[in-house]
Amino acid sequence: MKHWLFFCTVVVLPFGGWAGETVWPQFRGPRGDGTSAAQGVPMVWAESSNLAWKVSLPGRGRSSPVVLGERVWLTSAVEQGVQRTRIGPDDMQTAEDVSLRVLALEAATGRVLWETVLFDVAQPDPVHWLNSWATPTPAVEAGRLYCDFGTFGTACLDDATGEVLWKTRVPLDHQVGPGSSPVLYERLLILARDGRDAQFVTAVDKATGEAVWRVERPPINTGSPNLKKSFATPLLLEAAGRSQLVSPAAHWVVSYDPVTGRELWRARHGDGFSIGTGPVFAHGLVLFGTGCFKAQLFAIGVDGEGDVTTSRVAWKTLRQVPIMSSPVAVGDEVYWVSDEGMATCADARTGEIRWQERLGGGHLASPLAAEGRVYYFAQDGRTTVVRAGPVFEELARNKVEGTVIATPAMVDGTIYLRTDTHLHRIGRP
Repeated sequence: MKHWLFFCTVVVLPFGGWAGETVWPQFRGPRGDGTSAAQGVPMVWAESSNLAWKVSLPGRGRSSPVVLGERVWLTSAVEQGVQRTRIGPDDMQTAEDVSLRVLALEAATGRVLWETVLFDVAQPDPVHWLNSWATPTPAVEAGRLYCDFGTFGTACLDDATGEVLWKTRVPLDHQVGPGSSPVLYERLLILARDGRDAQFVTAVDKATGEAVWRVERPPINTGSPNLKKSFATPLLLEAAGRSQLVSPAAHWVVSYDPVTGRELWRARHGDGFSIGTGPVFAHGLVLFGTGCFKAQLFAIGVDGEGDVTTSRVAWKTLRQVPIMSSPVAVGDEVYWVSDEGMATCADARTGEIRWQERLGGGHLASPLAAEGRVYYFAQDGRTTVVRAGPVFEELARNKVEGTVIATPAMVDGTIYLRTDTHLHRIGRP
């Protein structure tokens, strides 16, 4: 591993304060990094205990719930004629028709307040068996809800009524389905589009859906279009005196000015592609995974200009790095879990491994951190809770019925956990 340290003033752009948290407005929370300032987050639960409610969901989706005030929203795909099949080397699914929709639920009871169909798609492009037609997580702010389904369309709704305010479509050949979630910045809704036919980042006016800027990715030197795709959600941060949108993609990670799309810096991470991991930011470093074929975790300083491949890489590691889930940073450490369930804790500044523990089972949802604890969510419905720190200490193991691939949401006193069939509110009523 290569080590490189520097000093600069850094702040992650927040949605809310640190005196508790009652909002989870986008994928991986208010800061987009899997950390929660929520208080009273449950540590122990089961189907028969500490469960405020459990509601059946129409259709299926891998998107996370988002929360604002007394409401919860999530997207879903109601499928007809689904068949599991091999397409080339991939385990895929096809459908005769999918109805892409969004639901609003009352947080206190789980009662469905409204349900809006946004797009009906006949013979949709196939998606991977572990993916869905409703995987990108919505983004919400006061008065507006933004739902993205990748190539199938993007919509803005009134968050209280479900009335559609505008729709647009930024088409792409995802090859295995959509994955990257939208992020909000000032008047913009920002979308990463990394398919096998085109690779770019674009921003639309959140009031109208009209395009404001679009920037192409750096050159990806490969003869196979399948090796150009990626699915990482960008991270907004404030560092080195400027706002940055850090967006990993095949071969490159790039930082953009979120207002204009102007490239600030780029770094070549190798030949990695199909990146599911979103970046996190800690101690002046952005940390992100490089996807297939053999994932690495990179740590890169964010105060450079131009191509910083040789000047700003602080460290990198191959130690049990996931392709799908994202890391989370707490204090001096960064935590990640491999797709096969090996959890790792490392020094965020240097990459030195502090501990590794096998949790068992597949882990595709991203870990979350709250109140000095890290939560790991297994596909089979188990959640392992460990104390954040350089020494491994398991605090609890919990179980719900169902398949968990969507990353949960955390607000004060509550975890919203989605399975393939239900949404659970864990914690106080």
